[in-house]
Amino acid sequence: MTLNRRHFLAGTAALTGTALVRPAFAAGDAIKLGSILDTSGIFDAYGKPMDMAARLAVKEINAAGGLLGREVELIAYDTQSDMALYTQYGQQLTRQDKVDVVHGGILSASREAIRQTMRKTKTPYFYNVLYEGGVCDRNIFINGVTPAQQVEALVPHAMKNSGPKVYILAADYNYGQITARWIQKYVADNGGEVIATDFFPLDVSDFGATIAKIQTEAPDLVFAPLVGGAHLSFFRQWAASGMKDKIPLASTTLGLGNEQKVLTAEEGDGIMIAFTYSRELDTPANVDFKKRWAAEYGDDSAIHEPAVTNYQGIMTWAEAVRQAGSVDRDALTEAMESGISIEGPAGKLTVDPKTHHAVLDVHLMRIENQQMTVLETLPQRQPIDTQAVCDLEANPDDNTQYEIQL
Repeated sequence: MTLNRRHFLAGTAALTGTALVRPAFAAGDAIKLGSILDTSGIFDAYGKPMDMAARLAVKEINAAGGLLGREVELIAYDTQSDMALYTQYGQQLTRQDKVDVVHGGILSASREAIRQTMRKTKTPYFYNVLYEGGVCDRNIFINGVTPAQQVEALVPHAMKNSGPKVYILAADYNYGQITARWIQKYVADNGGEVIATDFFPLDVSDFGATIAKIQTEAPDLVFAPLVGGAHLSFFRQWAASGMKDKIPLASTTLGLGNEQKVLTAEEGDGIMIAFTYSRELDTPANVDFKKRWAAEYGDDSAIHEPAVTNYQGIMTWAEAVRQAGSVDRDALTEAMESGISIEGPAGKLTVDPKTHHAVLDVHLMRIENQQMTVLETLPQRQPIDTQAVCDLEANPDDNTQYEIQL
């Protein structure tokens, strides 16, 4: 079932001035939406705009009359980038706050810290961030890109603009480890060779020895699924070493948290990326979204992909509630599994019923002058990695994060 753009914009209610008109709602009858994000600490570059997006989405839903005639109340917790607090706040949202739905988590570790709590308490859970794929659980809906949507597109594009010999630098946890394997697969599929793969803990910020090693190995292309503020140091050190203009770079993560703005143009220009969103997308839905965001927050500079996918996740949930006529988990799940679709700032989002993942547009991009310039759009890419292992229609009780065999 498709939600067209007119319906979507009517549902979000365009901002006027600095505030939305707020209808009156019955007291004590709110629908409770729980949010758990890293809005402080080392991952706040991702979490703060995601929180802003959640607040904007809820405000727009309420300005349009709420859901089922009821106000949506946002109950949000900041984990301070501490994984242990995800477990604590997940339990608090479900057992004490008794929320109707939870949207949250940034790292895969944070998702897995709370996913089983949501499943046990039968609280629908939306994870709205790029990740490594493979989660198969009828209680969760995932709205970020997976490797088969992103890496499969980026690898041949990057190799075409560089060469067949690839060196991989990846974050040393499940996202980086699994994404590195997908890069290895698609490099081989496209006739290339991975000559080395190095992993780095999230707190590593000195890449001098690694850069020297890369210089010795002399690859045609460096692929960098690195994560977080410490790993941003690599891109600075790479440019300072004089290597940026000698060996091309591609990344599955740079730009997710607006890192292209933190790097100077000299440090970032030319890096190849692929995501489902860029602020530079020149579409009516994105232009309108940026105007509404700027009206609420003063400017649109904080917008990035995780913020947009979080916003779209909440709007997809809201449309499912409207279609279901209920916030009950079973009714909501059936509505989500109907093939529900929205047109959001990133383009069309359609829920794949068998995996509860999103079918998304993916944009091949290059960083230019601190912007993510769109070179080509690949429409409605399927999460074929997770589809290879997950079929919730056939196995609705599945509860596994599969390590997909490559």
